This record gives sequence, structure tokens and C-alpha cells, in this order.
Amino acid sequence: MKLLIVDDEELTRTGVISSIDWPALGIEEVLQADDGMNGLEMARLHKPEIILCDVRMPRMDGIVMLERLESILPDTVPIFMSGYSDKEYLKAAIKLKAVNYIEKPLDPEEIRSAVLEARELYNQKLRSHQGETLHSMETASRLAMLLTTPYEPNSESISQLVGELSLRLTPGTFFTAFIVKLDTQAELSGPLPDERHQAFQEFLKYYHLECIHVEKHTQYIVYYVFGTVKPSETILKSIGDFLCRQYASYSKFFIVAGEAAAGISRAYQSYTSAVILLQSCFFFPAGTFLSAEASSAFFVPDASGNVQRIRRQDTATSQLPPAPEKSFGELLSSKDKEGCTALLDTLFTFYDRNPDVLPNQVKDLYYKLFIVLEDIRRQQQLMGNPEQGNIVDTLEKCFTFEELHQTLLDKTEAFFIDAQNAVTENPTIFLIKDYIGKNYMNETLSVKDISAHVFLSASYVCTFFKNETGQTLNQYLTEYRMEKAKQLLGDSRYKIADISSKVGYSDGNYFGKSFKKYTGFSPSEYREKMT
Repeated sequence: MKLLIVDDEELTRTGVISSIDWPALGIEEVLQADDGMNGLEMARLHKPEIILCDVRMPRMDGIVMLERLESILPDTVPIFMSGYSDKEYLKAAIKLKAVNYIEKPLDPEEIRSAVLEARELYNQKLRSHQGETLHSMETASRLAMLLTTPYEPNSESISQLVGELSLRLTPGTFFTAFIVKLDTQAELSGPLPDERHQAFQEFLKYYHLECIHVEKHTQYIVYYVFGTVKPSETILKSIGDFLCRQYASYSKFFIVAGEAAAGISRAYQSYTSAVILLQSCFFFPAGTFLSAEASSAFFVPDASGNVQRIRRQDTATSQLPPAPEKSFGELLSSKDKEGCTALLDTLFTFYDRNPDVLPNQVKDLYYKLFIVLEDIRRQQQLMGNPEQGNIVDTLEKCFTFEELHQTLLDKTEAFFIDAQNAVTENPTIFLIKDYIGKNYMNETLSVKDISAHVFLSASYVCTFFKNETGQTLNQYLTEYRMEKAKQLLGDSRYKIADISSKVGYSDGNYFGKSFKKYTGFSPSEYREKMT
């Protein structure tokens, strides 16, 4: 804390400063001023939490000085000093809520007691303000959440919250919903959420706009920006530009702005238009800002992080081939790499930056393409890589269409490489490996289960597998599980305890020992090594 001593007598100031152990009272800095005018300026400049002030001084007395400071530093706690027993000054001091009134000659012990009391009063005010701020933020968040639902059923609650927040709204107040979609798998750095939201509010003041916000499902942040004037495309771009910079610490995000709507009763319409627009983001690069007010264009960040307006590409000249999954399967079966590349290029051209289709439609098609690719691999006895993961996980991890398409390209390329390098494998060995690939996560998986699957005895399966592969069946199963565990350890979403069960180990300690024997590292050491 800082304390300002205002007194026209230098001996009084120096005497007070030297006679008290200020750090012991929690005072880190003691400032001085020789009259009310200079005291006023010092207080404005340094913002002390406590002011120890003489009553009668030349140019400006202590009462006038503190009356003027009350609007600037309402929480600063004054302590008056005076050698005069003047009832009028005492009344004025009480009116200004001075914590104490000390008569001269000054007693150091009395000053210490008064400063401690002033410090406690200031902290009480601070706690009260923090509580009020928190309550205000929670109220604003509840209001923002209600505005993401139809107005009529919640009109009374909305009106009550508007009153609690003392918002000055009219039927002509325009509301524009902004939605930020975050990649939940990304690790966040940079400003804390509260700091980010506060910075956004400060930024909006330049345009005479205000905002409230709410976080939904950890992945979405909804801002309602409102003001008396409908925001222009230039202002929307500026807001989008600012938000893109604020969320740049996320590796992947999208931001959309709905249509501006007049009146709080129509704020929900702005939100729904933003939600519809958010569907289209999947087909654009991460970091894109889409605006309903500029639907023929979108904004992407440049090298400096500022969004640039780019017109959406025309997909009318591109046509989607009929039954692409069937064509894809035929091309894979005939090992026509050029044909596969051409087909996938056509799909990418049609869907990229195309807001006229829904993400689920495309994900459904790509799911079928992944299934076809796995089926053809199985038909041609090409074993899948343990690190590939399942198709549903692949779809969930892809934040953009570009990522999804690139994953399919990579898997298709791997298919042709494996097909080229393939050594004909005994069909029974292929069936055994394929069965293990589908059931390795089952802790009860046994040689008996595997032998029953290929209609052979357990003893013969073990001998046959060792002769054909050079590995025992248990060695292969352990290796497969360990490779899977290595893949999962690279994903911070999974706890080590969960990973052991995901790869078929009910005993976490046994899993840890097996993993260390296989890799030379414990699971936690391996994860740390990968990051």
C-alpha cells in the first residue's frame, strides 16, 4: 500500500515518517506534499490507498482537497490531523468518512493505530468491490446465456437481469452475436480468460459499444456486442480482427458474427444466424472470421495476425461425382493411384470453402471413404498401422475439412506404399493379426479366442504363428498393445491410468512394468520425452 502525508509543516512530515516502522504496517511507499494543491496532484498521480492529511493548510485546506479527490479516488481512506479543536472541521471530516481524527501534537502510537484501522477499512472496500464485480460478471453471464434461447419464455428473467446490470437499452439497441469456437485439444497460453474479456470490453468502448459474454460447453464463447448504431462491415472486421488476435494463442479457432438485430427481444435471432454460419467454418482455414453481414466473403489472418477480406470461391463449376465411395473402392482395388488422386482432388475442390453444405454430410461421406480404404486393405491382406487409430477418433480430431481431407490423403498414400511393398502373407496369419487388431483392448483376449476365430487348436496356432512370423503369439500381442499405448501417450487428453485399460491391462502397475521393458521408459517418462 501507499500512504500520502499532506502537511504544510516539514518537521511534522519528516517526524511522522521517521518515527514509524511503515513496512510493519503494510505500507510499502510513503509520499509527501506540502499543501492541499500539491497533495491533490500527488494523489492523482500516485493513487495512495491512505491519506494522512492536515486540516488547515495554505492555498487549499485538507477538507477541500479530499472533497475533490472523492470522485477520483472514492476508495482512498483519509485520516485527518489538526491542532485545532474546531467542531466544523470535525463535522466535515465525519461527512467525508475519515477513519480517524488525530489531534496535534501527534502521538506515533495513535498514528499506527489509525493507519491499521484505515488499512482494514480499505481492504473491506476492496473485497466489497470484488464481490460486486463478481456478482455483476455472473449476472451478465446469466443474461448472455438466456439470450441464446428464445426470448418470449424468458422475457421476465431477461428484463430483471437487465435491470440488475443497469443497462440502458432501447428498442433501437442493436445486438450482434459473436461466437468463438475453440479446439478443445489445443493447449492455451497467453492472457487469462478474464483478462481477454476485459481487454475486449475496453476495445469496444472506442466504437461506443458494450458486450456481455458466456462460455458454453467449454468449446464455445458467445459474445453479445450491443450499441445504439448498427455496426458497419468495417467495424465488424475490426472487431473480428481484435478477437482473432486475442485468441491467437489457440492453435485452432473460428469466429463468426451473426446478423445485427434491433432490440433485445431479437438478440436470439442474431445468435441463431451465427450458429448457422458456424457450420460453414469447418470448410475454411483455422483462424477464419465469418460474418453474416458479408456472406459473400470471409476473413482470414495474415502473417501479422490481422484478418484480410477474401471473397469465397465459386464452387458452381465443380461437380461432385456420383457415389464417390464406390469409385474410390474400385480405384483402390485396381491400384490406380492417379485415379484416386484425381477423385480426391475433385472432392476437395468441391467442398473447400463451400458454405452451402453441412459438415455432417461431408463427415458421413469421408467416414464411408475411410471404411472403404480399410476394407480394401483387408481384402488385399495389407495390415493397418497400430498407430492409425479408429475412424471415429480420426473424425473427432479433425478441426477443419482440410485436416480431414489431408488425413485421408495420408492414409491413401500409405495404402499404395504398403501395396507396393507387400509380401504375400499367409491368409491365416492375416486373419490372426486382423483379429488381434480389433480385440487387443479386451483384457481377456486369449490364445483360445484367437484359435477359435481361425478354427484351429490353440497349440497348433501358437506353433504355426511362430514358424510363419518368427514371433510368439504373445510377443506379437504385447508389441501391438505397446505400440497402441505409445500412440495414446502422445495425446494429453488420456490419463496414463486410462491408457492401460484401453490397451488391455486391468493392472496399471503391470502395464507400467511391461511398457518400460518394451521401451526402456516408464509411461510418464515416455510422455514427457514426447512433449
